Amino acid sequence: MLDLTYEAPKPRVIAGAKHDWELVIGMEVHAQVASKAKLFSGASTQFGAEPNSNVAFVDAAMPGMLPVINEFCVEQAVRTGLGLKAKINLWSAFDRKNYFYPDLPQGYQISQLYHPLVGEGEILVDMAPGIARLVRIERIHMEQDAGKSIHDMDPTMSFVDLNRTGVCLMEIVSRPDIRGPEEAAAYVTKMRQILRYLGTCDGNMQNGNLRADVNVSICRPGQYEKYMETQDFAHLGTRCEIKNMNSMRFIQAAIEVEARRQIAIVEGGGEVVQETRLYDPDKNETRSMRSKEEAHDYRYFPDPDLLPLEIDQAWVDEIAARLPELPDEKKARFVKEFGLSEYDASVLTADVANAAFFDAAAQGRDGKQTANWVINELFGRLKKDDLDITQSPVTPAQLGGIVDLIGSDAISGKIAKDVFEIAYTTGRDPAEIVETEGMKQVTDTGAIEAAVDQIIADNPAQVEKAKANPKLAGWFVGQVMKATGGKANPKAVNQIITQKLGL
Repeated sequence: MLDLTYEAPKPRVIAGAKHDWELVIGMEVHAQVASKAKLFSGASTQFGAEPNSNVAFVDAAMPGMLPVINEFCVEQAVRTGLGLKAKINLWSAFDRKNYFYPDLPQGYQISQLYHPLVGEGEILVDMAPGIARLVRIERIHMEQDAGKSIHDMDPTMSFVDLNRTGVCLMEIVSRPDIRGPEEAAAYVTKMRQILRYLGTCDGNMQNGNLRADVNVSICRPGQYEKYMETQDFAHLGTRCEIKNMNSMRFIQAAIEVEARRQIAIVEGGGEVVQETRLYDPDKNETRSMRSKEEAHDYRYFPDPDLLPLEIDQAWVDEIAARLPELPDEKKARFVKEFGLSEYDASVLTADVANAAFFDAAAQGRDGKQTANWVINELFGRLKKDDLDITQSPVTPAQLGGIVDLIGSDAISGKIAKDVFEIAYTTGRDPAEIVETEGMKQVTDTGAIEAAVDQIIADNPAQVEKAKANPKLAGWFVGQVMKATGGKANPKAVNQIITQKLGL
């Protein structure tokens, strides 16, 4: 593993208030399980399908329809728990959470309040190269998603799309260990990264496949430390939940504005009311959605249609044995195996597809040089063309081939950029490009020496200037490269010029 420094959370102190206030933040990340079928039915989970086309009888709450659990969804939740170093509960149970809403046909949601599938875990949040903070995971439970109410298709009516109804969600609940907006965004970013590596959620926030509820409260300095000693929430302020955040930027902005709202209430002599709120990015404010209900208001009780879920430790061990290399381990390997800086390793492992591309390209080659080509040349060109790594016209083998050609002195770094451009636009093999296009580097010292002699003979005044100021010898290097069409070996050119000019 990397040699990390674990920082204690640094509380965000809000400026501009009468007193010093610190932020306390807990997150509930709702991750849609990467499954083709729903949690309790065989209906499709395809995104973008025609409204109400992916709805089985059990999703629509037709009389007499009984839920049948999807084993693959359970496996994905177990896999997620293992990836977060969490305790897997071999015995768990489903409960009914009763509430009425237009897009919830049953009038209840099947969830896991009392006995979740996954218990306590942890996640390391990267704050800077070499600096990480640990956030505790309280639990992960499975539950059904609700449908979607649509209010902008008719001036007088709302429409309901039940395609999402019954889709399996993993609700990943953190402890209130996050102390500022930036750390909250970094936490969700790291969570998304881990889920994508595991393959248990695609992390698509735009489609709502990953969204977060943010619990925000404020407290005076010293109160959080008392909470950590006693685990008594009385030491913390009343929290408000901001629902359905699907943007890192909005998460940070919402926390900031909600904290200031709570401070203004308390410093004005009022009391913060526990409630659920929504963030309006256009007005940069949070507004009340509903009062925050306690568990008894939902009338939770064990779901009578589902037996408790019992799984074998051997099955859990089998899933654990098939876990992929996760981001922290992959980053540490890139640093150790390829000699990368932690920053470059972080850039390459930020996305699972990017990491796989580099890993394939760097095998058996100079890792640092390969990393430079992937990060600077390839990523830069893909960004310019609005493509991701899976759409790259250049394959790992082709990029590795360019690195090989540089390493063997067949081409210079400058020629390599021209080779890359041709390979990128045509898909041709780099070695074939160099051979057929006559781009091979001139390493014959005799030919280079002849070019140097000619340029020296033609420019006696420049020779005298270079002898007086050796820094001007670079002019000769440029002339030689120009005369050889950029094909001369730069190292050999520098050595011969230095020798000829007696520098």
